[in-house]
Amino acid sequence: MSRLPNPLISGFNPDPSCIVVDGTYYLITSSFEYLPGIPIYRSTDFVTWEHIGNVVTREEQAGIAATPAGAGVWAPTIRHHDGLFHVIVCVAASPRGCVVFTARDPAGPWSEGVTIDGVSGIDPDLAWDESGTAYITYSDLELDGTVVVAHRGILQARADLVTGTLLETPRRLWSGTGLVAPEGPHLYRRDGHWYLLIAEGGTGWAHSVSIARGPGIEGPFEGAPGNPILRPSGTGAPVGCAGHADLVRGPDGQDLLVLLATRKAGSHSPLGRETYVTAVEWVDGWPQPAPVELDPRPEPLEEYFDFADDSALNDPGWLAVGRTPAEIASLGEWPGCLTVRATSGGLGAFRPDFIGRRQRHVASVFETRVDACDGRGGLGLRSDDDFTVALAAERAPSGAGTLVTARASLPTISQSWSVQVAGDEVLLRLETDHPLPGGPPWTGAGDRIRLIVVDEAGAETRLAELDGRFWAVETAAPFTGRVAGVFAEEGVVRFAHFRYHGEGGS
Repeated sequence: MSRLPNPLISGFNPDPSCIVVDGTYYLITSSFEYLPGIPIYRSTDFVTWEHIGNVVTREEQAGIAATPAGAGVWAPTIRHHDGLFHVIVCVAASPRGCVVFTARDPAGPWSEGVTIDGVSGIDPDLAWDESGTAYITYSDLELDGTVVVAHRGILQARADLVTGTLLETPRRLWSGTGLVAPEGPHLYRRDGHWYLLIAEGGTGWAHSVSIARGPGIEGPFEGAPGNPILRPSGTGAPVGCAGHADLVRGPDGQDLLVLLATRKAGSHSPLGRETYVTAVEWVDGWPQPAPVELDPRPEPLEEYFDFADDSALNDPGWLAVGRTPAEIASLGEWPGCLTVRATSGGLGAFRPDFIGRRQRHVASVFETRVDACDGRGGLGLRSDDDFTVALAAERAPSGAGTLVTARASLPTISQSWSVQVAGDEVLLRLETDHPLPGGPPWTGAGDRIRLIVVDEAGAETRLAELDGRFWAVETAAPFTGRVAGVFAEEGVVRFAHFRYHGEGGS
């Protein structure tokens, strides 16, 4: 197998599902409370991936306007059948429930979606038997918001995808080796057998992948003798929490597992759950995945969005919380600027006036030029409502110059640092970097977050340097990852550009 980068798709991209259609690969991931939802990545060589669109481009498709952080779009599955692309997902804490979206072109547009009545769990899979009958296989997890009430294992039922009805009472299937939280099921037909692949052990350090096989799509299924086939990697490994996998045939004919995993920078994992890949060998009719290795892409990544360009928000990587970016930010309202109006109370609000992009490298730079003469806002980083970092600019009390305040916010705790600089426009910069060298990872050090302002004369002031472990997956949002971007918390705030730099090899 040719060498593949790991992570395959970096940053907040958990729960991958992947298919190949006519030599082209399509991969989707979870998006939780963010919109647009369910990003779609495309590749022809399994190395270079292009973000071509999102399945959920309107709030009505997912119904997440009132869902809390950590709920929303969980663990979708993408499949192709009879010339039509299908994405099935259970939307946690939403009235939409289990939804099937369809499209002729995976870049979109996608349908409004059909809710499947009777599927109340999570992580649904979609498969068709030899006669073309659709089967939904899912994890019977009962939730109260994001709190687990009960877990009843893996269930399956035949379904009518047009009317949204189950054709039978769900049956219970093989549900793993006895580890907690059997979930993420996927079904495959291979060499006369049906294989049932699941995750178990929870999404933390005990995350595992197990598999069973049977004579038909309904089983009965018998577990592999070596389960779990992908075992917990331990807290000291550079790649951990590996699980929730999907199986696909790679470009050179070898099977691959795409899966979620986390990587450490010091003692914590700042980028959240990302998409990884590992090769699979088949021995005596059972898959044996290779260990998941860390091998970041060596090339740097540069993105620059000039807000004088009317197409600056067309890139599918822009995100907002519970609303679309277009509902929060506008181009052209002020010449050459992106305008954000404050309506909800700042970066830590339930639905902040904030649009951002995924942090995809441990060493990164986010940068924007802001004019906050008519309001207060700037550059922020969000893990969830309670874990945020912000650089907020506003007109100085004297009326001359700009007051910039750096804030680090955790539940019940917030610390700030302020400086007054010359000029009505300032450059705000948020840098992230590797932990300081020399200390062992168990000392608790995380990556570093630096908050910087540059005045109109080019003078740079570093307001704060933070320990990033407090905005990492182990401490803050357990399901998602960091998203950084621009926000308004009072009045009207205008932005001239937005830049992201990701350091190669990180």
